Amino acid sequence: MWTRRYLLRMALALPAGPWLAHYEAVAAPARGAVKITGVKALQLDFQGDGCLVRIETDAGITGYGETGVDARMARARIPQLRLTGADPLAIERHFQAMTGVIHPFVASIPLISGIDIALWDLAGKILDLPVYRLMGGPLRAEVPMYSHGDFLKDMGSLASCREWAQMIREQPEGFSAYKIEPTQALRGERVGPGVTTAQLAKIARGFANVREAVGDGIDIAVHCHNQYDTPSAIALSRATEAINPLFFEDPLSNIEYCEGWMAVKRATRTPVLTGEKLEMVKQFKPFVDSQAVDIIHPDISYAGGVTGCRKIADYAALNRTPMALHNVGSLVRTYASVQLAAGIPNFYRSECRLGRPGRMYEKMAAGKPPVIKSSRFQLPDGPGLGLEIDPGFMREHTPKGEDWA
Repeated sequence: MWTRRYLLRMALALPAGPWLAHYEAVAAPARGAVKITGVKALQLDFQGDGCLVRIETDAGITGYGETGVDARMARARIPQLRLTGADPLAIERHFQAMTGVIHPFVASIPLISGIDIALWDLAGKILDLPVYRLMGGPLRAEVPMYSHGDFLKDMGSLASCREWAQMIREQPEGFSAYKIEPTQALRGERVGPGVTTAQLAKIARGFANVREAVGDGIDIAVHCHNQYDTPSAIALSRATEAINPLFFEDPLSNIEYCEGWMAVKRATRTPVLTGEKLEMVKQFKPFVDSQAVDIIHPDISYAGGVTGCRKIADYAALNRTPMALHNVGSLVRTYASVQLAAGIPNFYRSECRLGRPGRMYEKMAAGKPPVIKSSRFQLPDGPGLGLEIDPGFMREHTPKGEDWA
């Protein structure tokens, strides 16, 4: 008899679903026609949690990705992956080889994530198709996005909240969901792993002000950074429940699975979300199996790239668990997230840093800029990631002495 446990174990053992079979069929006529000639890294001055990677080929076609490690670490580990001379279209083979390496070091999944993204970008350019079409999509024409409330000056002031609410209503992107850190209500007070009664009162008042200012037409999420113990996380969730948050993100100081996540989930009516620093199916599996969170939230530059995150989505779908995407990266990470999101059946929303004052991130695109309307990213139609990078932007944001290497 095929039990649920047996089926889940078999799903883990499978290399991938129909999306990979579709890719293999599309790529088959071009296999062996192009060879990788180099893999290089570059650190941009605004990247706080990663670097760009570039895969070069003998056909003059180049693929770009974004990692979850800095350029120095990337350059130290790239030679060990032995990609030079290989066929860039053998994505699954490269993924299995890179993630299976355990000697002399355990595989660096955040580095491999960026390389995997670049391989998919390269494959799309070789085959003249967007990544989402390589995977058999799209399943949606637009990708729902959410933004950040870090430009809100004073949550304790209703007037300040109303000023922020007016500002976001006037933005052309029309974001309908924002996440806000509870510490924004504390004006610099130190907090975590515990939280005091007085701090909880300020946090509750701050979120109540935000809700009154934006009304019910804007979703507000409670955005923590894995800094609380279990009792404080529960207290914080209850202090903010009155505004009906969209989700409660990363409350526990234990990033990987522990029973504290179950305790938080049982204690709150707010959907619990986590996963931005988790890697591969194996680290998401206990959260999904135990239903310890309502939404998983991998970062494509940390969790395994396009390939790894698509496998995570497939596994989560077995338990009807939706998958959001964390993203505070450059346009490379943003476009990679959008391409992935377009093909995921159980996709929820993607984070992005677009629409910020000055529109600095948008300036990374040459030619056609990214388009977000009514909080939805319009799918790019170009090959690969669909992103053409502006050389001027790259020069402006490359630190002195830094170059592709």
